[in-house]
Amino acid sequence: MSQHTLWLLRFTYKKLKEKLTVSDSKKLFHEQFPYVIPGLYKRIVDEMLVELNLLNHQNDFIQDQLFCVGLTETFKELTKGYKPEVHLELLFESLCNSSNFDPKKIKEISKKTLEDYKEKSLKQIDILLKEKSTSNLYSSRILNLGIYLIIANATDFNELKESEKNKSISDIIDKLNLSVNKAEKDIGIYKSSLIKMEQAKELLQEAKIKDKKEKNK
Repeated sequence: MSQHTLWLLRFTYKKLKEKLTVSDSKKLFHEQFPYVIPGLYKRIVDEMLVELNLLNHQNDFIQDQLFCVGLTETFKELTKGYKPEVHLELLFESLCNSSNFDPKKIKEISKKTLEDYKEKSLKQIDILLKEKSTSNLYSSRILNLGIYLIIANATDFNELKESEKNKSISDIIDKLNLSVNKAEKDIGIYKSSLIKMEQAKELLQEAKIKDKKEKNK
């Protein structure tokens, strides 16, 4: 075992026994993921890292099924097109590990949860969410997005008008005793981020094509 690896293990063990600061988490993250993150994804990774660190400090926070779905699925969506793709697994693991979350456990819970809600109608999902969720859910952006993504996969969701979709989401959020306003804001920002990401990728692709044409002149 190298001195560097030994130092990292000691540092991690020490920090596991106390609350990690954002600086600690960033240090651990970069130790575990020693690669340059493309500019398009750097802000997303940084925001996730900070958010996970802050959640780790909340005594009322519970790593439940909705949080696990929210984290794994938003990570997948927001890192689409990331190159090299083989780095994505390590990137996710490093994000989790740097804030004392277990990436393997989170993926397992997320996978099982998505299977439980698969091919269910909005009404069935509404009932299941109420049955499977605790009465004191800790409100967070990741949890709200987990609920939204589960609802959006309902078999009859896409048949609804946009206003009906929004009402269905708000009604379910309200039944779970969560803030509807906060959830609407979190979902709106998430949707906007996905659109902006796609636009940025298209612009980058256009710039590459233009640059290639210029070089071939």
